[in-house]
Amino acid sequence: MLNFNSIYKFYYEWWKNLDKALFVIIMFLFSLGLFFSLVSTSLIVSDRLDTNNYFFFFKHFIYILIGIIILVFFSSLSEDNLFKISFYLFFTSLFFLFLIPFFGTEVNGSKRWLNLFFLPRFQPIEIVKPFIIVFIATILCSEKNFNIYFKYLLTFFAIIPACLLLMIQPDIGQTLLIFLAWATLVFISGISLPIILIFFSFTLISLVYMVFFISKFAYIKSRILSFFNPSDGTHNFQSDKAIDAISSGGFFGKGIGEGTLKNRVPEAHTDYIISVISEEFGVVAIVLLLILFLFFIYTVFKKIYLEKSEKIKLILTGTMCLIIFQALIHIGVNIRLFPTTGMTLPFLSYGGSSIVGVSILSGIILNLTKRKID
Repeated sequence: MLNFNSIYKFYYEWWKNLDKALFVIIMFLFSLGLFFSLVSTSLIVSDRLDTNNYFFFFKHFIYILIGIIILVFFSSLSEDNLFKISFYLFFTSLFFLFLIPFFGTEVNGSKRWLNLFFLPRFQPIEIVKPFIIVFIATILCSEKNFNIYFKYLLTFFAIIPACLLLMIQPDIGQTLLIFLAWATLVFISGISLPIILIFFSFTLISLVYMVFFISKFAYIKSRILSFFNPSDGTHNFQSDKAIDAISSGGFFGKGIGEGTLKNRVPEAHTDYIISVISEEFGVVAIVLLLILFLFFIYTVFKKIYLEKSEKIKLILTGTMCLIIFQALIHIGVNIRLFPTTGMTLPFLSYGGSSIVGVSILSGIILNLTKRKID
């Protein structure tokens, strides 16, 4: 029988020790994502035609409720239990990633999703990313008497299966994201700069070879060539429309429900949410969003500075790097700094897998930034 008094005490202690500022920022970002999903799925426009059933909005709302439950669960665990569960979930999520080449759903030439009965179009990589950070940090901070370069090698072998499975899909964007997060953790753990530069050079040469000389990655080659040659409109349609939307929105936007990008570009509510927001609410709204993200980053890094445990420092740095790099890639694609990658914006983009993944990241961050009880 459940002891409600014990549960109340447990979650009272959890709330008392939680970093309230971080929690409020995260909840506010999720709320903004819910609001913008209402805007970006043409609900207000379709209301005028009496054809709306609020399907995407309610679906996004359910995803966020699930995400909050996941966030509370991971943030309320003890540190030891968090590390143990992360270890098992890393291999479980990696197994789901392994299933994609055999049972995955193909969309627009890429096979990145599994159709699960409770989460259609589930993208396993979104679950792999948080736990791979914990796994890498655990290896780097292992107390076993291994040579530090051997630990670096082990962490590299830890990311290889995920990267290979992503390249098979193919998904170069997520591959690059995992590699950047790994390189950041290895770099701040103390590796010499020449070694990491050599490694970066080798990886870059390998990626260039795969993209330009292996037929499976021909569509990526086409996107890159189109990116550097704007007159070739083969893969520039979405990017051009996104830039037009940002330009037409100006400083203060066209007004809520008045944007057209969401009706002209497929998946605008996921891959081009920044452009949708800019068109309807203006560049001012984007600047305010960036300030909110920067405040979130600053608050976490302030905690990292005060933290004594090297492992926790690495995990917090890695989780924040995932959020920062993903946000930069998403914004870069929207303003044509990078070729199209299909990267969502953390917290704000529509999508069940993305929300679950960022909820796990947020839960880990809230867990490791809680006030310590001596």
